[in-house]
Amino acid sequence: MDDDPATFRERFQQALQFRHACRAFEPGRRVAQEDIEYVLEAGRLSPSSLGLEHWRFVVVQDPASKEALQQACAGQPQVGSASAVVVILAREQDLAPDSEYVATMLRREAPGPAEFASLLDFYRHFAQHNDVTAWSIAQCHIAAANLMTAAAVIGVDSCPIGAFSASAVLDALGITSRADVVALVVALGYREHAPAPKQRLPLSDIVEYR
Repeated sequence: MDDDPATFRERFQQALQFRHACRAFEPGRRVAQEDIEYVLEAGRLSPSSLGLEHWRFVVVQDPASKEALQQACAGQPQVGSASAVVVILAREQDLAPDSEYVATMLRREAPGPAEFASLLDFYRHFAQHNDVTAWSIAQCHIAAANLMTAAAVIGVDSCPIGAFSASAVLDALGITSRADVVALVVALGYREHAPAPKQRLPLSDIVEYR
C-alpha cells in the first residue's frame, strides 16, 4: 500500500463514499473468511474509554441462525440475506467496579499500584454516577463504525441494524447468560443494487468554530 498521506486520505474518502446502509445483498455471494477477520480486526483495534474494550463479536453465518436473527430484527430482510451478520455485544456485568475484568484492564493503563488505585477510584465514582450500560453500548458503536468503514475499504457492504428485540437476539444466538447486552447488529455482504446518491448536510450546517 502506498504510504503517501495524500493517497491514504483519498482511499479513506473513497471508502466513506462507498459505504451505505445496504438493504439488499446479492444472494449466494459470500464474504471470504479472511475479509471477515479483517473487518473484525478493525473493531478489535477501536478506541475505548479507559481501555476497557467493551465489546464482544458474534459472527453468524448459518442460514437458520440468520433467519432467526432476522425475525429478532423486526423481519428486516438484509439480516437474512447477508453473507455474515456480526452481533456486537456490550459488556455489562464485567463492568462492575469490583469485577476481575475491570481490575485486569485498568492495570494495563496504570504503571504502578498507586496509579491503579487512583484509576479504580475514578472508575468507581464514574460507575456510581453514570449509566454504565448505555456507556458500554456507546463504546461498542465506535467499534461498529470502524468495522463498517474497514468493510468499505475492501469493497464489502454493510448495514447497521438498530431495530431489534435484544432478548430475541440473544435467544437466536443461544446465549442464556445475560452478562452482556446487545449493542448493534451489523449485516455484511455485497450489494445487489447500486445505492442512491449519498445525502448529507454540508459542513457549514453542522460545524461551528469558536
